[in-house]
Amino acid sequence: MRKIYGYVRVSTREQCFDRQLTALKEKGVQGQNIYMDKISGKDFLRPKYQKLLCHLDGDSLVYIKSIDRLGRNYQEIIEEWRYITKKIGADIVVLDMPLLDTRREKNLLGTFVSDLVLQVLSFVAENERLNIRQRQAEGIVEAKKRGVRFGRPKRKLTKEFFRQRRRWQTGRCTAKVAARNCGMPLSTFYCKCKLLKNKQENPEP
Repeated sequence: MRKIYGYVRVSTREQCFDRQLTALKEKGVQGQNIYMDKISGKDFLRPKYQKLLCHLDGDSLVYIKSIDRLGRNYQEIIEEWRYITKKIGADIVVLDMPLLDTRREKNLLGTFVSDLVLQVLSFVAENERLNIRQRQAEGIVEAKKRGVRFGRPKRKLTKEFFRQRRRWQTGRCTAKVAARNCGMPLSTFYCKCKLLKNKQENPEP
């Protein structure tokens, strides 16, 4: 009897599996046989995907909603597809693209058409990933021009920091003790002391 599996993936915690899960369950994939990753598709080092591979054999069938759920790296998608279908001998069905169904037409023409469609769609998936990264980079540049700050806001130095700094500078305690009393790592304490010293020695005009 054929073992049926499903694989779904989203890139961020904010995204939802629901649409992919619904499509797989409509094909009769049981919940315990669906493997789900919340991780980028840039490579195949994903815990649930790797676990899925361990269960596959020549009698297995894997459903995925669309090719970009499998991955977004053009070359790696091709290699992974061939590993599953050729080396393991399992079948793959991409629901959004009926031509990508390795159960159909296993003759030379069918394999050629399937490989051709796979390469085109894999290229499109990776190209979209690169476009997203480029748009993000351009958006960050434009935001910085408008004065938008990224990263954590700088914490203001507290009165306790200045008190502990004076105690350290006058030899009343070690830097390690001063840092601990400030609730910060020793390296951070040293860094803030150095920045403060430089600012005092080189005030802005």
